[in-house]
Parts: sequence; C-alpha cells; structure tokens
Amino acid sequence: MLNPRHWPKRTHIVGLSFLAVFICYIDRVNISVAIIPMAADLGWGMQQQGLVLSSFFVGYVLLQVVGGRLADRYGGKAVLGMGVILWSLFTILTPPAAALGFTVLILTRIAMGMGEAVTFPAIYSTFSKWVPLAERSRAVGFINSAIPLGTIFALVTTPIVVQIWGWQWAFYSFGATGIVWFFFWQRMVTSTPQQHAGVTEEELALIADRSAAATDSEKPAVPWHHFLKSMPVWAIVVAHFCNNWSLFVLLSWMPTYINKGLGVDYASVGLLAIIPSIGSVFFLNIAGNLADRLIKNGMAVGKVRKLMQTIGFGGLTGALLIVGHLDTVWMAIATMTVGSALGAFVTGGFAVNHMDVAPRHAGTLMGITNTAGAVPGIIGVFVTGLILEVTGSWVIVFSLAGGVTLFGLIFYLAFSSGKKLFD
Repeated sequence: MLNPRHWPKRTHIVGLSFLAVFICYIDRVNISVAIIPMAADLGWGMQQQGLVLSSFFVGYVLLQVVGGRLADRYGGKAVLGMGVILWSLFTILTPPAAALGFTVLILTRIAMGMGEAVTFPAIYSTFSKWVPLAERSRAVGFINSAIPLGTIFALVTTPIVVQIWGWQWAFYSFGATGIVWFFFWQRMVTSTPQQHAGVTEEELALIADRSAAATDSEKPAVPWHHFLKSMPVWAIVVAHFCNNWSLFVLLSWMPTYINKGLGVDYASVGLLAIIPSIGSVFFLNIAGNLADRLIKNGMAVGKVRKLMQTIGFGGLTGALLIVGHLDTVWMAIATMTVGSALGAFVTGGFAVNHMDVAPRHAGTLMGITNTAGAVPGIIGVFVTGLILEVTGSWVIVFSLAGGVTLFGLIFYLAFSSGKKLFD
C-alpha cells in the first residue's frame, strides 16, 4: 500500500479540508440536541430556542464575502486556520456564556458563526488552485459528505455526553478538536501548489494543465458589477439559498421533530436522526464521481450541472412535501432518507458551479452565494420556531421547505451555465 506521505499533496489538502468541515458541523449541530436539556434547565420556550439556534447564522452571514475575498487574495490556509481557531474557542465558551445570560449566549453564538463563515469560501479558493477541473466534483462531494458525517457524529455522541457529563461537555469536548486539527493544517498545507516544498513536478504539471484557475501570483480584481448582472451567478445564489433553507431547518429542528412531532424518547433521538445523514454520506460521493465521469466522457459541463441539480432538488422536494403527512416514525425517517440521498446530487450541480464560471474568484463567489445560503439559517430556523409555537404544524414547516426547494430548481434550470464567464 502506498504510504500516505507519498500521496499527491492535493489529497492532503482535500483530506484536511474534509476534517475541517467535519469539525465545523459537529460544533454546529451539537446544540440542536443539547438545546433540549438546555431549554429545560434554563426555562426557554420554542421561540427562545429558535433565537438561540438562528443567532449562529447572523455571524455566519457577516464574514462570508470577506472570508472569500481574503482567501482569494492572501490564501486559504491562513483564513481557514484562523476561522477554525475562532469557532473552536467560542464553542468552548458556550456553556459559561449561557450561565451569564441569554444575551451573552446570543453574542457568543454570533461570534462562533463568524468563525465558521470562512470555511467554504477558504476551501473553494484553495481547491480552485489545487484541484484540477476533472476532479472537482468528487472533491466537493467528498468535503460535503463531511456535513452529514459530522451531523451523524454529533447526533450520536451528544446525547451520550449529555447523559454522562451534562450538556456543557458537548461544547467543551467538541470545541477542543479544532485546536488539534489546526496543528496538522499548519504543518501540511499551503495556499498554492507552488508554495509547497513537497509537491512533485508531475503533480504541478497536472494541476497547471488541467486546472482553469490562476496558478501564478497575479490577483485580478473582483468583477463585482459583472457578478451582480450575471444571471448564471444569480442561479447559483438562488440555488444556494433554497438548498440551505431545508438543510438548516432540518439540522436545527430534526431532533425536536423526532422527539416532539413523532413522539420518540430523547435517548433514541440521535440514532433516528442520523439515518437520513447516512444516505447523504454515500450519495454525495457517488454523485460527485458521477458528475466528473460524465464530464470526462464528453457531456457538456452545463448539462451535467442541470442534470445533477434536477435529481437533487426534485428528489428533495418530493420528500419534503410528503413527510409532514406521515404519522409513523419509520415511514417518516425512510422518506427523509430517500430525500437526503437524492438531494446529495446537487454536489455535481450548483455546489461546484462556482469554479466553472469564475475559477479565479471561486472563494469570493462562494462567499457571495454562501451569504445568501446563510440567510435561511436566520430566517428559516427562526420562522420554523414561530410556526411551531403558533400552529404546532410540522406539515407547514416541511411544505414551506419543499416549495422553496422547487422554486430553486426552476430558477437554476432557467439561468445556470457551465461555461467560464469571468477571468
């Protein structure tokens, strides 16, 4: 077996980026389980829980574009590294902040969101320089599979940690993992292949030959005006917003839905909530490899993106419109699992489209679209709490998410492009 030290250096970049996303999501999702005993201890209602869950996304919105621009200009290594340190610190500070008061907790969650905001813009900026075009869908699929894996880990381990040591330790223990990751990131990663002492001439030639991104020191100005006028850019923005509406609502409220809506006891919530995420793990990687294979076999990039988006958003829309009407636990979980598995196909659609249309500005463009993608974390998560407080209806919650997803599919099919539009 080939020694990992002899693997292409871009595999180290992708692997550590995967771990960053994994840690990002265990730190983000643990509160969706821990908030049940937190709310009981601190006397929060559904609306207050919605505020706590959504406050993270206020910070997440604030630094998306800034993080992407900094990564494109100064390199993804420093930007992602500092982001992980920042969010890990504020994860650890969550319990003492809660003890100091509701306002302090909200500010702490906002600060944590600011740290996590740079994750994907910094990774996309780095990938645009390190990963050849023919490998990008699978690379993006692989790092995105860390989202459900991190979710699974958090959903399984958080109830165990809470029951043994108390909900506070779900934040102390998970926050510490980012500090360990930072050590390896600093030692093994550079922002560009040319800066890496261990990269071979063969790998440099492969990246230079097959990557559409800039590989020199030139830092072209961001075409802000042209971004705003471009309908293919807006197609990615809208798709990102609509994708994240269902993603963040489900990440934040799925444990509560299983516990309160389906009547499952707290100890079993994590085990049931992970099942849809397991489907996502496999199909994110399958979809990424399929998209790259279709492009390699000669299918136009734009057609591949639209095909994958249709499977992803079409399948997820169907599941969301059905699940609220089901009243048995296993039918509901099975429906969400199928929806999550099909929804994973967007990794070959809008999720990698940034590097098609603007390879030199991939981090900045990811920051722009992920800003739009963070808005549902504020609005969707909070509105869900309001809907549940006023009506108690999970049917409305899921139907609204399905309608948003369907709109995103129609808009993307009408206006997206697979061509390089910005240099």
